[in-house]
Amino acid sequence: MSKIVETTIDAQNNTKLTRPNRLPKLRRAFATIFSEELRVPEIALLSESMLTRDWHLLEEDAARSHPQPE
Repeated sequence: MSKIVETTIDAQNNTKLTRPNRLPKLRRAFATIFSEELRVPEIALLSESMLTRDWHLLEEDAARSHPQPE
């Protein structure tokens, strides 16, 4: 399973996760570097965990399993 986490990168290319995150072993990661500071509304951050929980419900999986018209 992939996970998106916010990270900062300083001038010496040191990276730091903005929230603690323990991984069981070494993992690869991709970084998207924004040209400006990204301003995320607080409400978006608050709803992230709820949306993640809903995304993994069996009912949601069933709803997404049907072919979608193009």
